[in-house]
Amino acid sequence: MATNNKPLVIALEEHYWDAEVAKTFESAEARNPALRQRLDDLGALRLREMDEAGIDVQVISHGAPSTQRLDAATAVPLAKRANDRLHEAVRAHPDRFAGFAALPTADPKAAAAELERTVAKLGFKGAMVHGPTNGVFFDDKRFWPIFERAQELDVPLYIHPSSPVPAVVEAYYRDYLKEFPQLLTAAWGYTVETATHGIRMILSGAFDKYPRLKIILGHLGESLPFSAWRINMALSRGAERPSTFRDTFCERFWITTSGNFSTPALMCCIMEMGVDRILGTQKNARAGSSQVPGARPTALSQTRWRPRQIPLCGCLRSNPPRRR
Repeated sequence: MATNNKPLVIALEEHYWDAEVAKTFESAEARNPALRQRLDDLGALRLREMDEAGIDVQVISHGAPSTQRLDAATAVPLAKRANDRLHEAVRAHPDRFAGFAALPTADPKAAAAELERTVAKLGFKGAMVHGPTNGVFFDDKRFWPIFERAQELDVPLYIHPSSPVPAVVEAYYRDYLKEFPQLLTAAWGYTVETATHGIRMILSGAFDKYPRLKIILGHLGESLPFSAWRINMALSRGAERPSTFRDTFCERFWITTSGNFSTPALMCCIMEMGVDRILGTQKNARAGSSQVPGARPTALSQTRWRPRQIPLCGCLRSNPPRRR
């Protein structure tokens, strides 16, 4: 654990599976016994691998698609039960684990209430949402009660990928999925879907209405730091006023290193957003040595992020300089 001379190493995209929630969806991850073992574990195995990787604290969240594909009647009570069970795991190891809530986004008002319950009563640090809710992107105004509550609570919302909607799968990926199944997910599909989510969030005006809303994206920002200048430039063409896309992205988003351990890509993100916008992650059980031949357990063991840089407790206040 951290001492006065060593800051905490906190990892933010650390998945697990709740047994009851996992019964509601199918995933290729269930067919990998070693991976499933890690997703199911909230005890000794996870703690041992955290120690081996130099991780002090994991902020644990349910893996995709979590409760985002469920109807409201199913999702509301199920999310509550899953969050209560995660809370028990956190209580068992309070110096090593923290939690991101699963939200029943099919009922936005209930999701906002569950966010408040998990933060105020269970001590969770925010929430994670996986892709569109039954095909509807998170920028839709029906979900804005969740943004309002997150701003009031001063906690972040983490937008994580899920598989693209069927129409996109058919148009973009179907031809190559037999030979390259990961094209649909981590190789490209996740990036396109979640980057689109981020862009839509900014264009929706949500940050104008909720200027203290905090959004986290994984995988080094799903390519948006690389593209922010060009998006901003193109949106300004023919517009009545210059676009604020780039400023909004760099001031209201944080990104993590999950599943993208490229040093050149990391340097691009630091140059575009500033180092205080880059958060660490181990990407537990997904991109570690169990899947990547010759890989180290994590790339985070060589990186130290100061606790004040993680927007989990209302302690981050500084913004980077505005972009030109």
